[in-house]
Amino acid sequence: MLSAEAARLDRPDLKVLFITGYAENAAVGNGLLAPCMEVVTKPFFMGDLAARVHDRIEA
Repeated sequence: MLSAEAARLDRPDLKVLFITGYAENAAVGNGLLAPCMEVVTKPFFMGDLAARVHDRIEA
């Protein structure tokens, strides 16, 4: 079980942002993420990452 999945057993509303070097469709696997989960693929600009983190916190 992934750490995020384990953490969400106790906190199902936990917001998760994965960062990966794989293509998004390869990283997600079947193309579906649980609610409140998102993927950011490398490379990315730090400002874009900061905006995504901010959006996750505010959502």
